[in-house]
Amino acid sequence: MTTTKRILIFATLLLVIAACATSPTGRRQLMLVSEESSIASSKEAYVATVSELNEEGKIEDDAAINHRVQTITGRLITEAIKMRPETADWEWSVVVVDDPEMVNAWCMAGGRMALYTGLLEQVQPTDDELAQVMGHEISHALAAHTAEKMSMQMATTAGVIAVGVATDSSTALVGAAATAMLVVNLPNSRSAEKEADRIGIELAAKAGYD
Repeated sequence: MTTTKRILIFATLLLVIAACATSPTGRRQLMLVSEESSIASSKEAYVATVSELNEEGKIEDDAAINHRVQTITGRLITEAIKMRPETADWEWSVVVVDDPEMVNAWCMAGGRMALYTGLLEQVQPTDDELAQVMGHEISHALAAHTAEKMSMQMATTAGVIAVGVATDSSTALVGAAATAMLVVNLPNSRSAEKEADRIGIELAAKAGYD
């Protein structure tokens, strides 16, 4: 192995080690991408997505539905800001998407949310249940899961490159990528979901939901 290859691998390891952070629950996170960067990227994606949905006439305009969703998310946001006061500067927002087939909701980095009418129509959640769902989604933003996921993808790429350089093998590149996907992404994804459950329940409870 040449000196250049050793330096590349060592630099990659140092970068990963130095980029550790701690989530609101005390879980160690890999943060190669800053939360600010993930928020900026998410804002761009959100604006483009909502604009496209609006042009397609898929933004729900039912006043009662929007009032219900805004009320629930508003109470959750109040508690989220108490948990992380700096998020008061986030551009919190939520849109209801008119898609009866989609049973889903999400919250991007920076507090921009969407909820699909399929969740309301097919599940017919109570306010308490809907608060749990939205609390879970908001928790992904509070725990910087978008930045963490982007960081894991970056680390996977860096690791694959390092292995390939060290071995000069295209086979190693493919094998390293497959291993990284299984060992890095899958376990962290499960951890993030469990963490969002834990934080989300706390947010909903503090917001007054059962």
